[in-house]
Amino acid sequence: MEAPPDSDVLCARSVHYSHDGSPGIAGVSVGVRRGEVLAVTGPRGSGKTTLLHCLGGRLVPRDGEVWFDGVPVHSMGALARERLRRDRFGWIGPEPALLPELTVWENAALPLLVAGTAHRTAKRTACEWLDRLDIGGLARRRPGALTRAEAQRAALARALVHEPAVVFADEPTAPLHRAERAVLLRTLTTAARSHGITVVLASHDEETAAAADRCLPLLDGRPAADPAAAGPGAPGDTPEGQAACSLSA
Repeated sequence: MEAPPDSDVLCARSVHYSHDGSPGIAGVSVGVRRGEVLAVTGPRGSGKTTLLHCLGGRLVPRDGEVWFDGVPVHSMGALARERLRRDRFGWIGPEPALLPELTVWENAALPLLVAGTAHRTAKRTACEWLDRLDIGGLARRRPGALTRAEAQRAALARALVHEPAVVFADEPTAPLHRAERAVLLRTLTTAARSHGITVVLASHDEETAAAADRCLPLLDGRPAADPAAAGPGAPGDTPEGQAACSLSA
């Protein structure tokens, strides 16, 4: 196995994964640079979430390779992948998944507290991220007292609080109204560029995908530029088509 170029913090090579015999993704390859925002686009059921789970070490590909920072994730054991997810990755999905018994700041600080960061330091850092998301005044509330949009902002603070190398964002704006989507995306992309955090963003929404530096369109588990997925003469058959943030596939 040869490690990918140093410019790629995250790399997949011909990754295949199936769910109970049904194809999830088939032959997906992609490299993502440090600080880059990549949007994985396509309709529901196209394999976006499966690809994020493979890249993030939640799933082990049936075939192919996944590399993070020159380390082969696909050959790691379960405990090593768990440590990698805890220490180097952040995750936000369409549901906030906040712990109801904890306050907002405690939820946001969880990655730091689990890693052994001092309580005072973890609280200060969590509250700084909550302030950036304009919900610092809610730090002492319980999740049950938040609106859906506020809870999603708290979930984003939790994903960013330990300044991970990569944040995986799976349809993070799906439950939000347009104005709230803009706030969430602005914070996510600004953090990526100011802190050198790589973001892999899955979305079927064109406006959300447009916030990315580059897009990888999927269709039926394959890159939309792949003739097996898009058909001959499809827009994704050219390099320009592969780079464009278009969901027309």
